Amino acid sequence: MSKQKTKRRSGCPLNASVEILGDRWSLLIIRDMMLRGFRSYKEFMDCYEGIATNILADRLNKLIANGIITAEQDPDDGRKLNYVLTAKGIDLAPVLTEMVLWAGKHENTGNQPLIEQMRKNKNKVIADVRERWAKRQSSSA
Repeated sequence: MSKQKTKRRSGCPLNASVEILGDRWSLLIIRDMMLRGFRSYKEFMDCYEGIATNILADRLNKLIANGIITAEQDPDDGRKLNYVLTAKGIDLAPVLTEMVLWAGKHENTGNQPLIEQMRKNKNKVIADVRERWAKRQSSSA
């Protein structure tokens, strides 16, 4: 596994995480991939938070550059790309789960069924994400 050589503000591990994932759009893209199975540019554009096209393109490129996702040609339409979580990206499942649980506990949020599902058995939710993306990776290889 190669680590991207970038100049960071500090050697702090939290700083590295924030520099890679510290904007809401990157986290929401990863959320949509993990929980909704999104893979295409159009699917990300249709998310209800309303990301701008230039921001989406920039964040997808940054996630690719940092090894969180990869882009591959759509087998049905070679002009389109599908985005796939890498093993590094899939390893974010526990982090995003904890963020959802934290917000569900401390903020007035929507999607209570998801929060309850995570509260009851977060390990199963994480295992399901890992399994779903492992299947996708093996079918695209």
